[in-house]
Amino acid sequence: MNKTRVYQIAEEVGMSNKDILAKVKELGIEVENEKSELEEEDIELLLDLIKEESGNSNVITVEGSLTVQNLSDALGKSVNEVIMKLMKMGTMASINQEVSFEIASLVASDYGFELSEGNDKDDEEELEAIDALIEIEEDSEEDLVKRPPVVTVMGHVDHGKTSLLDAIRQTNVTSSEAGGITQHIGASEVMVNGEKVVFLDTPGHEAFTSMRARGAQVTDMAILVVAADDGIMPQTIEAINHAKAANVPLIIAINKIDKPGANPDRVKQELADQGLLVEDWGGDVISVPVSALKREGIDTLLEMVLLVAEMEELKANPNKRAVGTVIEAELDKGRGPVATILVQGGTLKVGDPIVAGVASGKIRAMINSKGKRVKTAGPSTAVEILGLSEVPQGGDQVVAVPNDKVARIISEKRQQMAREEMLKSNQRMSLDDFFSQMGDADVKDLNIVIKADVQGSVQAVKQSLEKLSNDEVAVRVIHGGVGAITESDIMLATASNAIIIGFNVRPVPSAEMLAKKEGVDVRTYTIIYKAIEDVQAAMTGMLDPEYRDEDTGKAEIREVYKISGVGTVSGCYVTSGKIFRNGKVRIVRDGIIIHEGEIQALKRFKDDVKEVNNGYECGMSFVNYNDIKVGDIVESYITKEVERKLK
Repeated sequence: MNKTRVYQIAEEVGMSNKDILAKVKELGIEVENEKSELEEEDIELLLDLIKEESGNSNVITVEGSLTVQNLSDALGKSVNEVIMKLMKMGTMASINQEVSFEIASLVASDYGFELSEGNDKDDEEELEAIDALIEIEEDSEEDLVKRPPVVTVMGHVDHGKTSLLDAIRQTNVTSSEAGGITQHIGASEVMVNGEKVVFLDTPGHEAFTSMRARGAQVTDMAILVVAADDGIMPQTIEAINHAKAANVPLIIAINKIDKPGANPDRVKQELADQGLLVEDWGGDVISVPVSALKREGIDTLLEMVLLVAEMEELKANPNKRAVGTVIEAELDKGRGPVATILVQGGTLKVGDPIVAGVASGKIRAMINSKGKRVKTAGPSTAVEILGLSEVPQGGDQVVAVPNDKVARIISEKRQQMAREEMLKSNQRMSLDDFFSQMGDADVKDLNIVIKADVQGSVQAVKQSLEKLSNDEVAVRVIHGGVGAITESDIMLATASNAIIIGFNVRPVPSAEMLAKKEGVDVRTYTIIYKAIEDVQAAMTGMLDPEYRDEDTGKAEIREVYKISGVGTVSGCYVTSGKIFRNGKVRIVRDGIIIHEGEIQALKRFKDDVKEVNNGYECGMSFVNYNDIKVGDIVESYITKEVERKLK
């Protein structure tokens, strides 16, 4: 009996191996892969099924990702025709751009086709199978050895965190930080009594909440810096909450004890109000008075770090494939994607294939906290790595994988799934926005494109600006990315009427020229406060104007004349202020406003006048109103536009 392989049948009927395998399995025939052989009777059943389904010839499946090119190929139409069809539907897309399944289905139905979603389950199963290859290995007790502690330094802005680290490292970083504020996470290693300690320096401003939260996820303990002359501040409370959420021990460093207004006891009382009772007040939280400036108390603080580390019994297995976390990442002009990572288990080596979120690559070089190249990095080691395909997100897990192929496949699959998720998300979001604006037509959007030097700063600026949204003006960050401001950023801003904010980056010359040509507002900053202030100013300018009535004067009606062809004219006496001819009036009778309107004519004797002052008589008539009586009061007022402020 003749047998035929699956891939041969696929070639004969003009279908993919994947689709043929799916149909074989649908028939209940057991096969392993495209090289499996089928009996004659099974082939007949398969061909009958294909013939039956081909009767419904208007069902199409797009091979590969749902790009405009692939969609046009499946429909048998030109790319330009499909792009025009999409434009009529309000969707702008280029030849290689992906569109959502919903939009593609509408295009297909316009041509009389039904679009099939294909079998995403196979992709998910394939990814799960590959992910199984990089599962983190379980450690047995005998494999674990003592590892150095990882310490996060947290606290309010200007309370001296960087100065404290400066004192610990005996280096000078503070002077180089813009505005004296740390702008993104750094990692450094110091030796304390012959033992290594890794310090993470997380920014103190509340805009960097997400980065600080990431710092707490990889840390073994946190040093909370509180200024003795300033006490607990909002960012201090945030830092306390992050440490509690991460369930890490806290050491309180009461800094600036050398300052005249220093009051450590007040700090301890405020800490107690936050549920942190220090040891000398009968609690279990370690506190150490320090002066980063005069380097006082630093040794005691470091001894406390080693004591807590010993109590925590920190251990890891260095003899397995490395696993760690991305602390920070950036796109370096000369070196490409660069990531600072903390190795948490195993040992990372130069040449290791790795996966970090959607990024992958082979490690070309590793640089330690002192700027020296190293070949290996064990547990609790912070290194900068080169060789990634793209910039990963801060907080992404880093895993060493068996080989380059596995790394590449995982990266590609994750990127594909991320793109599909983003497309679905964008589609949902645009519909939500549409219905939201239907319900509240007065809301205005301030669209912003953010570019920064590192990924953490993009997230921080985005989070900070979006918090400015209110009931009248919504801040929408339509794109955030790492690297210089490019022409594509300008084009995006032009299409969406957005402003571009650059944080520690500048536009490339061609982008600068295009921005001038297109009239795109590009602003660059090194301090986040300035960006917030400027965006607040822009939002204030978008607020609808507010008008306020301002009284200018009052007059009493003492005579009423009815003149044919003119109407009713009142003889008045101005009792206060001024009456203006171009102003508005309220007519009040017995304390009740009976009419609001405008003055038709204002006269002194027989002359038309623009205004009449207090203590003078005048004649007045009103637009479309004649029901006036002696004793009525005329209140004159003007309407002024008042500058609005954000609430």
